[in-house]
Amino acid sequence: MTPLPDLFHIAFYRFVRLDDPQRAAAVVRELGDGLHGSVLLAVEGVNGMLAGPAAVLDRFEPALRSDRRLGGVFAGLSFRRTACAVAPFRRLKVHVRAEVLPLGVPAVDPLGRRGVQLDPAQWRALLDVPGAVVIDNRNGYEFRLGRFRGALDPQVGNFRDLPAFVAAHAAEWKAERRPLAMYCTGGIRCEKTAVWMEDAFGLEVAQLEGGILRYLAEVPDADRDWQGECFVFDNRLSLDAALRPGTARLVDVYGHAPDEAWRLARARRLAADTA
Repeated sequence: MTPLPDLFHIAFYRFVRLDDPQRAAAVVRELGDGLHGSVLLAVEGVNGMLAGPAAVLDRFEPALRSDRRLGGVFAGLSFRRTACAVAPFRRLKVHVRAEVLPLGVPAVDPLGRRGVQLDPAQWRALLDVPGAVVIDNRNGYEFRLGRFRGALDPQVGNFRDLPAFVAAHAAEWKAERRPLAMYCTGGIRCEKTAVWMEDAFGLEVAQLEGGILRYLAEVPDADRDWQGECFVFDNRLSLDAALRPGTARLVDVYGHAPDEAWRLARARRLAADTA
């Protein structure tokens, strides 16, 4: 597949207090002119995935960090950028939600509490620690497509199902005092989950900072630790360990369980709409 000229994907998030998410959304729509993708905003922060030419992204990123109308809440925000061979999105969508990431349990406040963050070198070392519990904090269909070596699959169909899995094992993990770690695609799911696990069960959980995408971008021999392909929530569907377009088909992702049939049907409709 020949890469499209000058097309890049960026991912970003931050848990930060937004006093007026609707106003922030209006600013993001204005700054994002010329880009496609999805941005969610809530009182707890922002979570976004966008794509477009490098020059447009080069204008957008510093503008989001510094626009006075946003009160500086996104100063220092980091962006993960990767080249695209397939256009990931077909339009720009900016929405306000009650939460940018619903965990399914009440009163989880992740603001200012990032927890123990491991860089790629530290993560690789942790994977070699005997007895470490490494939790894949993603959906089951994501795990099937690719995973870190030795990772544990919670076998959940939705992020909101994860608390039940954790609650079922928390006492065991605490009693055994085994090192706990987790990872997800970009880091946001782990950051919120770790806060809840500490508050609810007194568990300290190390996290892969920047998630799978950072690891694959920064570690030349990432395929030593990463097995398979990384699912992404856009038209590209999957990336290999070198962040090149993957070979996964929709049926490879969603065609393994009867309760995923609706996901497969929806994904096929979306693919047809963007063809």
